Amino acid sequence: MPWLAVPFSDSEGREGLNDRFKVSGIPNLVILDAKTGEVYTDDGVPFVSEYGVEAYPFTPERIIELKEQEKAAKANQTIQSVLGTSTRDYLISNKGDKVPISELEGKYVGLCFVVNGYGPVVEFTDVLAKIYEKLKEVGEKFEVVAVSLDSDESSFNGSFAKMPWLAIPRGDKMCEKLVSYFELSSLPTLVLIGTDGKTLNTNVADIIEEHGFDAWEGFPFSSEKLEILAEKAKAKAASQTLESLLISGDLNFVIGKEGAKIPVSELVGKTVLLYFSAKWCGPCRAFLPTLVKEYNKIKEKNSDFEIVFISSDRDQNSFDEFFSEMPWMALPLEDERKAFLKKTFRIRGIPSLVAIGPTGQTVSKDAKAQLMLHGADAFPFTEERLDELQKELDEMAKGWPEKLKHELHEEHELVLLRRGPRGTYGCDGCEEMGSSWSYRCDECDFDLHPKCALAKEEKKGEEDGKAAEEAPAGYVCEGDVCRKA
Repeated sequence: MPWLAVPFSDSEGREGLNDRFKVSGIPNLVILDAKTGEVYTDDGVPFVSEYGVEAYPFTPERIIELKEQEKAAKANQTIQSVLGTSTRDYLISNKGDKVPISELEGKYVGLCFVVNGYGPVVEFTDVLAKIYEKLKEVGEKFEVVAVSLDSDESSFNGSFAKMPWLAIPRGDKMCEKLVSYFELSSLPTLVLIGTDGKTLNTNVADIIEEHGFDAWEGFPFSSEKLEILAEKAKAKAASQTLESLLISGDLNFVIGKEGAKIPVSELVGKTVLLYFSAKWCGPCRAFLPTLVKEYNKIKEKNSDFEIVFISSDRDQNSFDEFFSEMPWMALPLEDERKAFLKKTFRIRGIPSLVAIGPTGQTVSKDAKAQLMLHGADAFPFTEERLDELQKELDEMAKGWPEKLKHELHEEHELVLLRRGPRGTYGCDGCEEMGSSWSYRCDECDFDLHPKCALAKEEKKGEEDGKAAEEAPAGYVCEGDVCRKA
């Protein structure tokens, strides 16, 4: 650091500054007027990150001025102002050719933010490339420009070499500026610019991920075109069967123990849970004992029920070890149907349970939540069953006290609160999910399950004692789920 510091030995001085400015997280940047001591801002990190040196002297007036300039820039936006700089009026192809930005005028332009090797972006750009070629084929005036977030030349070249479109040169300051300009919050992101140079949509990636290659028919994603896509998706969902999900060519089976092949036809007519999971995922290992317990309860009363494990494990040994703890079926580890199912149900986090009804229709894309809330009683995971369970809970609530004190929250009384038909919360007692009703303190944002609040003795769930494994690249594990980063 090229600036001054409070000595590390001056703990009293450092603690005093923390207290004075109520610092609760780092990095934290407080900016003062050195002469008057006036605090310009106690949240300077985002100002510096977003505006850099242009934010100086960091006064509220300067920040307002910058925001007004940004607002005006968006109002007067052109394809040149979005993609060019005072010293660069061209883009590059992956062959090194310089293409004038002026050639994009009058076209629809997609700005695709990319990072080399990041799974979700790689999967997305593969689909986008097919859509790009199709739109070119049918004569649409459409171009894509890669906005690389890679930090080095080799990473940039590695990703760009596989793309059939143009790019902003690597390291160009415009790449960083566009992250702020379009308030990039997730990847993949595809910003769509209209033929007049104005922004039509800050992210159509979700549309493409939902509809896959068929999304080309919805271009340029106007409300009318999206309605057409929605109708096609609805018709496709209506024609869905278990066979259309689990059969692909000669792959017409699932496996049982010791690799036994079980025809998919034996599952037809049953309620089937597709269980997306992996041994490396801590939340998956923690959830498995609960799932096994509830599975056995459901099977005792309903023979027309099954689960199929769809693994994200990295090697056969991990798959075999994890599957050995499961009393149900699975798809083989190296099976092409897994990618199709993950894409169909847009699985971004594990563990995840998708419920397929006896007719082959999807009855729930979040059966895990239903199972955690209601246990085996959630079967068969339909909306009708959830409504029945809600009515039962409402009837039970009539006998509960409206207010109570609890040893886990002695500061204030807890008030019985209805959370809505699908309202969920985290119980501060057992740390599991709750729904519909809770004993709550609004002042402290504290909730207890009715069963926890009314129980004489608090029951604690078993902790998963198995050794943790490292999540693979592209995943972040938080709470009760591992998600794609």
